[in-house]
Amino acid sequence: MQLYVNQDREITKRLVQHAEKRGVKGLFITVDAPQLGRREKDMRQKFEADTNVQIGTNVDRSQGAARAISSFIDPGLKWSEIPWFKSITKMPIILKGVQCWEDALLALETGCQGIVLSNHGGRQLDTSRSGIEVLEEVVTKFKERSLWPCPHFEIYVDGGVRRATDVLKAVALGATAVGVGRPFLYAYSAYGQEGIDKALQILHDEMEMNMRLLGARTISEVVPEMVDARHLSSHSAPPSDELYLGNYDRLRRAAIKAKL
Repeated sequence: MQLYVNQDREITKRLVQHAEKRGVKGLFITVDAPQLGRREKDMRQKFEADTNVQIGTNVDRSQGAARAISSFIDPGLKWSEIPWFKSITKMPIILKGVQCWEDALLALETGCQGIVLSNHGGRQLDTSRSGIEVLEEVVTKFKERSLWPCPHFEIYVDGGVRRATDVLKAVALGATAVGVGRPFLYAYSAYGQEGIDKALQILHDEMEMNMRLLGARTISEVVPEMVDARHLSSHSAPPSDELYLGNYDRLRRAAIKAKL
């Protein structure tokens, strides 16, 4: 379960325990959205639907769906509150949205069971680093302190995963697993369940092919030496916004009237 922490802790407690009773196996606490990023296209789309966001919460529906569903989020979440989350659930606690090795270390020291390295799909802090960049840094710093590998702490990565090669690169650099979002979102939006099944089959076939080409019989044989990460953090030029260009109609410019 991915949790956005409500300022009213009783609501948060009720949601977490409700999920646990129904078989949810892990609690992913979102920590990179104390305030929503400025999503201007979303703000132009008013959120009129009469949808329960979190029951008992007043919702501002005037600035788009994303802002409406985030208006209840507690911007003051602190490390000292991790023990409280442990007191209300037996689920493993994973912090989602970690962006530096120092916070990864704090997560380990405070008894969390894992982290998700993520920049929230690039929709929060502009120009923030991708999860794969932070992964290499975190694993390096953990190894320097003899903390990696760590059997009771897992590292996940999301953002930008499109192909099996992306999955294998992350696993080779130390990730336990990755999150795949938009490929399945697009597949489902266009083709429904059949789209999901086809996307999974494509990913499965790519994994099998690429592991054979790497000479890896199992995931445990996918090792750091298979990835050249020397220039991982080098950015020669800002990348183009392919998501925007490929999925949204461009805004029309004002037309200039011809002189009579």
